[in-house]
Amino acid sequence: MNTRKRYTTVLAIAGSDSGSSAGIQADLKTLAAHGCYGATAITAITAQNTVAVAAIHPLPAAIVTAQIEAVLGDIGADAVKIGMLCSPDVVHAVAECLRRFAVKNIVLDPVMAAESGGNLLQDEALAALKEELIPLATLITPNLPEAASLLGRAGIEAEEMAEAARALARLGCGSVLVKGGHLPGDHRDDVLFWGEKDRIVNMPGIAIVSHNTHGTGCTLSSAIAAGLALGQDMEAATRAAKGYINGANAAGSAYQIGQGHGPVQHFFRFWSV
Repeated sequence: MNTRKRYTTVLAIAGSDSGSSAGIQADLKTLAAHGCYGATAITAITAQNTVAVAAIHPLPAAIVTAQIEAVLGDIGADAVKIGMLCSPDVVHAVAECLRRFAVKNIVLDPVMAAESGGNLLQDEALAALKEELIPLATLITPNLPEAASLLGRAGIEAEEMAEAARALARLGCGSVLVKGGHLPGDHRDDVLFWGEKDRIVNMPGIAIVSHNTHGTGCTLSSAIAAGLALGQDMEAATRAAKGYINGANAAGSAYQIGQGHGPVQHFFRFWSV
């Protein structure tokens, strides 16, 4: 009888951030904070800090495929979180691997731009994302500009978020979380369309004054993936992740790192200085 324990494992597929605020680095910190084992498939190497994205080196699709195959063929994954994909070839490669390994609990953060303004998704990759990867996703987590881009709209107002979430679900994904971080004013509610229950769930949020907001989207989507991997349902995982990012954001506001947008405090539940 095998009595060895097993880790709850999440595979993060995303770009590497040399400043360690976002991307794979934020994913791994978030997964560790949730008690999950994080494996990775790096899609691009970026030279960035809190101020700007200085350079992006996309990795060949074959290398991305090899990383995913190495992880899923041996370690497996209870959930997959997808972030920066950069090129249509990488989108195709990721979608093919996820179909072949019949992966469950896929959380897709459709990353299009960095907090500092750098473009992280080639224009031609957007169509591939919509056609090949979104239909495989258990959940997508666009912010308001990303949701508008996916729907071909100029913008989305607060009162349109629920309708936009349902419209995005018609692209084929299971559920949609439209994030309200770009809303004006003090209220920054997110809206979840839980496809399995055909239910709209409002996730209340308030604005937190902080310069350290780089990687909040990566962190939130990784936290949701961790919750799903640990067996939580969609609403419970999303609510827990929302509470986590609010706490990490508030705790991180007290720190100074770099001259621009620094990271949230991923380990605020464990230590502070």
